[in-house]
Amino acid sequence: MRHLPKTVSAAVAVAAGVLTVTAVSTGAAGAATPAPTGLFAPSDLVLTVGQGDDAATATVQRAVTLSCAPKATGTHPASRAACAELFAVEARFDKLVDQAPKVACTKEWNPVVVSAAGVWQGKHVAWTTTFGNPCSMKAALADGALLNF
Repeated sequence: MRHLPKTVSAAVAVAAGVLTVTAVSTGAAGAATPAPTGLFAPSDLVLTVGQGDDAATATVQRAVTLSCAPKATGTHPASRAACAELFAVEARFDKLVDQAPKVACTKEWNPVVVSAAGVWQGKHVAWTTTFGNPCSMKAALADGALLNF
């Protein structure tokens, strides 16, 4: 009879251990696999305008965020129009810069860098361009919403 209490207590301990391991592993599996948040690929960008020769060393003067999926949001002042432009050019930012603007600017060298970095429809994007001065930047970006903020 002395072996019965040890056997019962051992069985209870094993059962409790199995239940604990099952509960922990179920919770861990649920935590390791995040549930999908939607059907849209992420499209989140940070757009900046800075003073300097290149984006890596420029002093940022303005920056905005833009998210285009599932709807246009962010700190960009014209997020809907900006997202519409991105969709129209398939996020090829160079297509939003007028290569032959109709405005005459001085030739002073006061460089302005415009950049975009983030994710567009699930793919990493990084783009930057340098204008000779603020006048040439405004002339080249005159009609667009995305890079005018």
